[in-house]
Amino acid sequence: MKIDNVKRLTFAGLMAALCYVGYAVFPAINASGTKVHIGNAFVVLGALLLGGVYGGLAGAVGLSIADLTLGYTASAPRTFITKLVIGLIVGLVAHRIAKISGEHKRSYIIKWSAIAAVAGLAVNCIFEPALKYFWFTILTPNAEKAASAVSALLAITTYATIINAVINSVLAVIIYNALRPALNRANLFPTLTGDVAKEA
Repeated sequence: MKIDNVKRLTFAGLMAALCYVGYAVFPAINASGTKVHIGNAFVVLGALLLGGVYGGLAGAVGLSIADLTLGYTASAPRTFITKLVIGLIVGLVAHRIAKISGEHKRSYIIKWSAIAAVAGLAVNCIFEPALKYFWFTILTPNAEKAASAVSALLAITTYATIINAVINSVLAVIIYNALRPALNRANLFPTLTGDVAKEA
């Protein structure tokens, strides 16, 4: 059990670093007020590998540090919350509902990892601007930023939002399904239940 916890913490640290790199190193594209970046792909990947809590916290920490070091300090608390929520949703679907850490056919794992990724990032498309609206109307009132959040919430179907969600979902699912067999063979696959992750 202690070894499993160390393994999860090690993977969580790695995922936090990858989230940081995915946002801070690879260039983000600003479009329609939405930043298209691949940081969220590593939040999803962390949740697929580690479960919602560890994966979500890894993403929250990695991307909050990115905000703090790149001059977006005011956004860091919201980033922490939204990335944690992505991880929790992905973990809920992938591990609690589909139980992808168990023994399943490869097609089942691909299907449910994709469903989990889409679910997490789809919820984020609504939750992030909703949180921003709440933030700027209740916690730190700012009418202009609140109006911007409402516009983002009403425009969740804009091409930038869709592209962002699709790119991050596809990338996370491809990397997860590529890494899974190798991690399994190396006996490094971290799971929520302690089950060995295999394709039937």
